[in-house]
Amino acid sequence: MMFLRLIALGLLLVAGHVGAASSGVVLLYHHVATDTPASTSISPEDFRSHLEYLRDNGFNVVGLDVMVEALRGGEELPERAVAITFDDGYLSIFETAFPMLRSFDFPFTLFLSTGPIDRQLRNYMSWAQVEEMAAADVLVANHMVEHPHMLDRMEGETEAIWIDRLREELLQAEQTILDHTGQSHRYLAYPYGEFDPAIKNLLRELDFVGFAQNSGAIGPSSDFLALPRYPLAGSFADLESASLKFATLPFNVRILEPESPVTDAAAPTVTLQFSPAEVGGYDLGSLGCFANSQPIPMVWVDREAGIVRLEPETTFSSRRWRYICTAPDTGSRRFHWYSIQWINPEVPE
Repeated sequence: MMFLRLIALGLLLVAGHVGAASSGVVLLYHHVATDTPASTSISPEDFRSHLEYLRDNGFNVVGLDVMVEALRGGEELPERAVAITFDDGYLSIFETAFPMLRSFDFPFTLFLSTGPIDRQLRNYMSWAQVEEMAAADVLVANHMVEHPHMLDRMEGETEAIWIDRLREELLQAEQTILDHTGQSHRYLAYPYGEFDPAIKNLLRELDFVGFAQNSGAIGPSSDFLALPRYPLAGSFADLESASLKFATLPFNVRILEPESPVTDAAAPTVTLQFSPAEVGGYDLGSLGCFANSQPIPMVWVDREAGIVRLEPETTFSSRRWRYICTAPDTGSRRFHWYSIQWINPEVPE
């Protein structure tokens, strides 16, 4: 893809450069296997190549709690900090990924949907296996009970009843994880990466941190109700592509409008505000944004204030998609990366 090639050229110029210690990257995996759906799978060989690359190229793999609490508290992280996460609780995580990660002495986090484990569904771990991992200091966190599309409402359900239902399921999963592992971190990975302002407000009310599935690095100014993670599966599991993402930095950016990622538009516009280079550490003159690898036309509403409107020409008909913005870092020539999540709940999964 065009923007990945541009980033690769920049990173080749600065291999080995030490960057700032106020950001991190969170990686997302599901299956570590070759006989599971390609869209959510990475082969054991490719997964090992990721771990070897992290070990051999100056990265520091830290616990997700270490990364989150440091960034929330304004504390420093090790250089090139990376956190590894898995969603769902598939058996290959226990049988294949767990021993591999232990051999590298890398911490990681497991986001569990508790219902399939309670019912002992095929291809999921057992609670005994989860408990073994927790005893080995694996962080176990919340992925709801039944991995729902959290945006979907039942027939006749009001907003209040819908949010109450989500609250009950979220807290039930948290309690089940506590009962089996002694852990309650109040971290939620949104199933399918779907959320809206009402769901984020629920997490705020309950003092949860939220994790999404749109790509990007995180920093102190990130939205801790919807932190990005890099999904690494299928074609995105390729080491050349993945290694570019490992080294990325966050933008200091906020979405001015729209407030919600939920849309029925095929090419929604979005207005962003980026902090200036002396604050954000990036060159806005080199900012590029992409939709499906195609450049998005950018209209500068107020360049001095860093306000830009993205007016994509590429249209989408899927349930979920994203726009990606990148820019070179002014100090290290690493690249900043940010993505805007869109969800159309009217499109079936």
